[in-house]
Amino acid sequence: MARSQKRKAAAEPQEEAPQPAAKQQKGVDGLPSSNGFKNKEKVLVLSSRGITFRFRHLMLDLVQLVPHAKKDAKLDTKSERQLINEGCTSVMFFEARKHKDLYLWLAKAPNGPCAKFHITNIHTLAELKLSGNHLKGSRPVLSFDATFDQQPHLQLLKEMLTQVFATPKKHHKSKPFFDHVISFSVADGRIWLRNYQVLPNPDKKRPKVDDVTLVEVGPRCCLNPIKMFSGSFGGPVVYENPTYVSPNTIRALLKKQQSGKYAGKVASKAARKQHVADNPLPHDELADVFR
Repeated sequence: MARSQKRKAAAEPQEEAPQPAAKQQKGVDGLPSSNGFKNKEKVLVLSSRGITFRFRHLMLDLVQLVPHAKKDAKLDTKSERQLINEGCTSVMFFEARKHKDLYLWLAKAPNGPCAKFHITNIHTLAELKLSGNHLKGSRPVLSFDATFDQQPHLQLLKEMLTQVFATPKKHHKSKPFFDHVISFSVADGRIWLRNYQVLPNPDKKRPKVDDVTLVEVGPRCCLNPIKMFSGSFGGPVVYENPTYVSPNTIRALLKKQQSGKYAGKVASKAARKQHVADNPLPHDELADVFR
């Protein structure tokens, strides 16, 4: 009997143990993805030597707007910028020159592309002291002007700015709230950056879109594009701004105008002396009467 029971058990098909389901990979912003892509954007922020306090404050203000960024030490070299491409996917490199001019290198590491900007109209949070305020580390809503879709180089800049300033979903340093808007507008061939707080109507529990107002927080700055390269910190030039004038040229023209004023004063004095010498006053007979 025991042998027959063993034969019946061997003849019956054995049920396979249930295997655990494969972990579903997530893509951009934590959504399920079939190709296994996940947003692992890492932004490196650093500056060069000789940066002033206003430029440093602007850099720190922008770091607060990008919670997935990491601030690094100052770069000692001025020529070998390719050393920055290690351990990151995007780079914001602030380069100061002559303690007067600030340039921004926005690059995708390690293969590019990259863009070089001249930063003007700088206003930091400490200078503005506006009434707007938002949660530190919250995810921003990026707002781009419609002009970005009209030209190819602006389309590329829009994609680069999106990858740098868009905080990945569920990042360990971010907070799952959308309470501020970073605006990028194009005017006079330049990109104007503004930061606003999304302020709902306190009288309504569930405010609609029309009931929300924007209050500026800061900082403010203007990005004037100079050149765009196909590589990271180098390579063939993809775009060059034909209307850009370097600040050194502007300062040289101002000095030339000031020197022209001084030369005019010297020439007028010399002409006056020559006129007095050519036209002497006649001798007055009564000039020595009261002496």
